[in-house]
Amino acid sequence: MAERKQTVIDGTTTTYWVYDETAAAQAGGASDAEHRVVPTIVLVHGFRGTHEGLDLIAKGLCRGLRVISPDLPGFGQSENLAAGNTIDAYATWLRRFTAVIGLPEVPVLGHSFGSIVVCAAVAAGLRPSRVVLINPISQPALRGPQRFGSLAALGYYRLVAMLPEGAARRVLSMRLVVRVMSEIMAKTRAPELRAWIHAQHQAYFSVFDSPAGLLEAFHTSITHDTGEYARSLTMPVLVIAGDRDDIVPLSSQRSFVEALPDARLEVVEGVGHLVHYEAWRQADSWIRPFTGATA
Repeated sequence: MAERKQTVIDGTTTTYWVYDETAAAQAGGASDAEHRVVPTIVLVHGFRGTHEGLDLIAKGLCRGLRVISPDLPGFGQSENLAAGNTIDAYATWLRRFTAVIGLPEVPVLGHSFGSIVVCAAVAAGLRPSRVVLINPISQPALRGPQRFGSLAALGYYRLVAMLPEGAARRVLSMRLVVRVMSEIMAKTRAPELRAWIHAQHQAYFSVFDSPAGLLEAFHTSITHDTGEYARSLTMPVLVIAGDRDDIVPLSSQRSFVEALPDARLEVVEGVGHLVHYEAWRQADSWIRPFTGATA
């Protein structure tokens, strides 16, 4: 069971969860020294998600790692950033968040939009020992094959943000809109898994601080990419991609990895942008040894 915690960074509240099987071991007699040496990793979820989206990843990794999984500012139970939900503000937030919890150099994992936040934070001075990027946004959304879809979505968010708060929330949370996005991203044909993915998106895709903050975060997500920060990624980097990703082509992710000095790419076949849902066990098998899991 994850423990919910909160901290205040630059006047806004960040809510995060700690997955720590070593705490249970301590209660059973493990020493403080044994507890302190357990490796830790920080997870950063994607746009319109919450920490719940990475819950399967977190529960798998916490068998050998202490996992810290926050709700990104503006999403879930975390407030919008006082400086605005810009990439610079997100990068500053992640640096300060890891410093506040006393973990400025542990491995950091980012999924989708979270991959941009992680890379921007590294460029801004974060120094994780290792970086894991799942389904990274490795090319600009406004210049890639999905540019027209991105522009249409931007127009949609702008129009909705002009509505009164209550009406905007209702439109953004419409079951049909969320279901269409979920149908596009899910690649599995397994009925139970597909139904569960749709239920996850219905439950958590519309948990955000404000429509205006959501618009700003979306604009940030489509105007930046991990490639901007490649020169700063000098530490070991693990990239996990799906070969059927409709958001970012696999060819772009290969090019991104080839531009890094110490990186490797692992590809999941038959999966798109939802590796964290559809292939979390496979991702876990790569992440655990890469990050030094103890078990």
